[in-house]
Amino acid sequence: MENKKKHYVRPLNIKTGKVEMNFGAGGKASAQLISQLFAKYFNNEYLMQGDDGAYLPEANGHLVMATDSHVVYPLFFSGGNIGGLAVHGTVNDVAVCGAKPLYMSAGFILEEGFPLSELEQIVKTMAEEAQKAGIYIVTGDTKVVEKGKGDGVYINTTGVGVVPHGIRLSGSHCKPGDVIAISGDIGDHGVAIMSQRANLGFETQIQSDSASLNGLTEKLVKEIPSLRCMRDPTRGGLGTTLNEIANQSQVGMKIFEEKIPVKESVMAACEFLGLDPLFVANEGKLIAICGPEDAEKMLEIMRSDPLGEHAQIIGTCVKDENCFVQMETPFGGIRMVDWISGEQLPRIC
Repeated sequence: MENKKKHYVRPLNIKTGKVEMNFGAGGKASAQLISQLFAKYFNNEYLMQGDDGAYLPEANGHLVMATDSHVVYPLFFSGGNIGGLAVHGTVNDVAVCGAKPLYMSAGFILEEGFPLSELEQIVKTMAEEAQKAGIYIVTGDTKVVEKGKGDGVYINTTGVGVVPHGIRLSGSHCKPGDVIAISGDIGDHGVAIMSQRANLGFETQIQSDSASLNGLTEKLVKEIPSLRCMRDPTRGGLGTTLNEIANQSQVGMKIFEEKIPVKESVMAACEFLGLDPLFVANEGKLIAICGPEDAEKMLEIMRSDPLGEHAQIIGTCVKDENCFVQMETPFGGIRMVDWISGEQLPRIC
């Protein structure tokens, strides 16, 4: 009888263990980290193929791909952590193209000495949020850098989704007369991060709005024939995103300050911190632009979704060869909403 030698695999010490340099070396320690942590939570038929890439089923429609890197600080914040943010950001980038997000990759750059217990929390959150969004994490990579050179964890992700035949959304499709809507209160994520980073204690704790929007985008794609484009106003916020779309479509935009939803607590925090909520990052909000004939229906669909219950129509596209975004104040004045200069909030996502 053949004597088969069993190899003992040392279990990871998740409770008190730290990331070691050999976790990124591609040997036994790497395999141990992958099998006992990443595969434990990301377990699915595509990932478990165990190859350098994942073989995926044929897609019925056009493919959409988006990539993102996540360097948010702090890693854990009110309303989420870098793991959930990585999933939400990737899902939303694919979803606003009109696609159904299906698969994503996850590349981790870990700092030597980072607690394995915190890494487990991040990975677990990623798995939970991916499951909620209906997206599979099918492939990944892990690298380790020396202590003091990585700030804990960075995550790179790429998402793939499928757009139904006949659907083509783009920031270049907007026309004068089109209606602009936002799915809810702006500035929550940026202020949540900044207030925690600066150790500011506001009376009402402000939570990040980080969430996957693909459920809402699917409804809009299905029900709004004149839908021109969708965007998630992340870095640079609402103001920067509107400028991007205006320049893509070569139109101007007129928005109304009193229609833009902002929580009182967020507005107060912005005033305290010297920030403009128009340019503060969001991670769970959606800009949607459609023809005027579908505006009320679009707003109704948004408000029927838990992530869009505070949706508002905030303005219209207008003819303007300069592609200016202008905001009417409650007093009837006009303010230019220009491109943001510099970085209001570094490392916000």
